[in-house]
Amino acid sequence: MTNSWVNWAGDQRCAPARLAAPRDHAELAAELARATAEGYRVRVVGSGHSFNDTCLTDGLLLDLSRLNRVLEVDRDTGLARVQAGITLAALNPQLDEYGLAFPNLGDIDSQTLAGATATGTHGTGGRLPNLSAQLHAIEVMTADGRTVELSEQSGSEAWRAARVGIGALGVITACTLRLVPAFVLEGVERPVPVEEVLSDLDSHIDSNDHFEFYMFAHSPMAMTKRNNRVELPPAPRHHIVDWFADIAVSNHASDALCRVARRRPTLIPPLQRAAAYAFSYRRQVDRSYRVFTTPRLLRFTEMEYAIPREYSADAIREIKETAQRFDSPMPIEVRWVAGDDAFLSPAGGRQTCYIAVHQYQGMAHEPFFRACEAVFDRYSGRPHWGKRHYQTADTLRERYPEWDRFTAVRRHYDPDGRFANAYLDRVLGPVSAGQHQVDQPG
Repeated sequence: MTNSWVNWAGDQRCAPARLAAPRDHAELAAELARATAEGYRVRVVGSGHSFNDTCLTDGLLLDLSRLNRVLEVDRDTGLARVQAGITLAALNPQLDEYGLAFPNLGDIDSQTLAGATATGTHGTGGRLPNLSAQLHAIEVMTADGRTVELSEQSGSEAWRAARVGIGALGVITACTLRLVPAFVLEGVERPVPVEEVLSDLDSHIDSNDHFEFYMFAHSPMAMTKRNNRVELPPAPRHHIVDWFADIAVSNHASDALCRVARRRPTLIPPLQRAAAYAFSYRRQVDRSYRVFTTPRLLRFTEMEYAIPREYSADAIREIKETAQRFDSPMPIEVRWVAGDDAFLSPAGGRQTCYIAVHQYQGMAHEPFFRACEAVFDRYSGRPHWGKRHYQTADTLRERYPEWDRFTAVRRHYDPDGRFANAYLDRVLGPVSAGQHQVDQPG
């Protein structure tokens, strides 16, 4: 029987020669040794929430879902050692029991820790970087079965490469996280005209711990969301209220509207205007991870780009205008993060605005996404590594000042390209022989 794997969105699939789910380091090392002997390339899969072909392989596909334990927690230092295959949904409540939390999270929590950090997954907050910046150390197994501990103390080159490594250096088996004391957020959602937001954008970003908004191509309204720390006790909403807001309305009702739009695309403009005006004020006071995240049940595909923050308003207007030319019933999402120093972080070295466009399942996405990508290109955009884009190594190299330093680290840790696939060959280029010096163990 042929192995098969499909991603969450249902639009990326592969038939690997072997699909393995190791339970420990010994089993993982044995799988890597077998892959080398049989000449297979190796990719690692998390929860399948990448929208592109980053995980696909016809060789060995590794599922790390069995490596899912919290290994050690130090409340005093805020450091937690965690196996790489744990999902954020499983990790967050366990950290909360220790009185610890991520300072920032994205809006879904189904990704694995390794998958989220390796692709540069982020939340929103003008003073806060992406999730990979919370890594204190990374444990990586190389193709020959050696385990290497990478950190800032062990050497900056591999450390800055590994934090957003797209699985190109080896198998991440564990991470040590640098966390903060658990906190309560007040989340406030309310509709505001898009132009009102854009006319005073910096104050919205800078006066809130976390600010973001959604907008529709055919509506003048935006649904803004502000999350701020408060010294209040958590006040979880009743489970029926949660179900109605997050499942019935945000998922089932939205899915039904998207199905109508897929059948009758001419209805998209009035449906979007009606949906935008149906937004209402909503407030939530709860543990941070419960406010940050919401369930996503309706299926779609996505493109997201990181652009310099100073171009935010102009790029948002252009993307909104571009989206009006295409049939997509779904909203555009806009968020902001601080810069960081990971070599391949989309937010590396600059304050960043992220703009995401979506297309509902079963609807043509490529013409829409290519038109949006042309806009992002004009603003020095860098694609989210786990979402759809049409870039190559040739088009990306000039956008990352530390590209060659990442390439040197990659050659050092995976000189034979064992952890490559068609996606990495396209976006990073094939591993090639050459002299390289890397200040790292191993």
